[in-house]
Amino acid sequence: MSLSVTWHGQSCVRLAADGLTVVTDPYTPEELGYAPVTDPADVALASSDDDSAHCRTDLIAGRDGGDPIRCNALEVATAGGGDAGEAMVGPLHLRAIAAEEWEHHPRGTAGQNAMYRFEMGGLRIAHMGDVGNALSEAQVAFFEDVDLLIAPTGGSPTIQLPDLMHMIHRMRPRVVLPVHFRTLAYRPANILWIEDFLRHWRDEAVRFAFGPRATLDPAAVRAAKGPQVLVLDYLRGDPPD
Repeated sequence: MSLSVTWHGQSCVRLAADGLTVVTDPYTPEELGYAPVTDPADVALASSDDDSAHCRTDLIAGRDGGDPIRCNALEVATAGGGDAGEAMVGPLHLRAIAAEEWEHHPRGTAGQNAMYRFEMGGLRIAHMGDVGNALSEAQVAFFEDVDLLIAPTGGSPTIQLPDLMHMIHRMRPRVVLPVHFRTLAYRPANILWIEDFLRHWRDEAVRFAFGPRATLDPAAVRAAKGPQVLVLDYLRGDPPD
C-alpha cells in the first residue's frame, strides 16, 4: 500500500491510493497561472465556498464520465453550530475545524475557511486550507498524530511562518508538504518563496522530488526520525501516470 501525491499548484494536491483519488482545494487556473486540473477524481474537497483559489470543486471531473463527490470542509466544521465537526464524504471520514483567512478576521463574514483531515493509503492526512490566523490551542491539537501535513508556507496572507513552525514543533507531523508559496507561475510580491520556509529546517530533513509527483510508503513514513519536508514542483499540464 502506498500513496501517490501530485501537486498541481497553490493548495491543490491530488492524492491516490487503493483505487481512490482525492483532489484538495482546486483553484481557478486563469487567476493563478497554474494549469487546469484535468485529472478526474472520486472526491473533490475545498476549504472554502467563496475563495476562487481554493474552492473550485466544480472544475473537477469525476471518473468514468460522472461527477466526483464534492465537499466544502467549512460546512462540515460548522454544521453543528460550532467550529469543528466530522462527516462521511464518500469513503472518507472527514474531520474539519474552522479557521480565519487572515488574522483578526471577523467570524461570520465572507472569506471563512476550514482545515481538514482524513485517512487514505494507510496515512493520516491533514490539509491546512487557506488558514491565516495564529493557531488556537484547539487548532494546534487538531493536527495530533498526522502523517502528512499539507501546509501553506508562503507567509502572509496565510499563516505566518513562526506560527506554522510552532505547530509543527509541537505536533511533529511525519511529512510536511509545502504549498501556497511563490512560484514562477504564481508570484505575488507579498508571498514568500519556498526558501524562506526551508531555512527553518536542517538540510537532511528536506527531500526534493524534482518534479510534481512523489510516492509515500506508510511504513517508511512512520519509520523516519523526526518531521521531514517533501518539496514538489507544480504540475505543468502533463498527464498523470
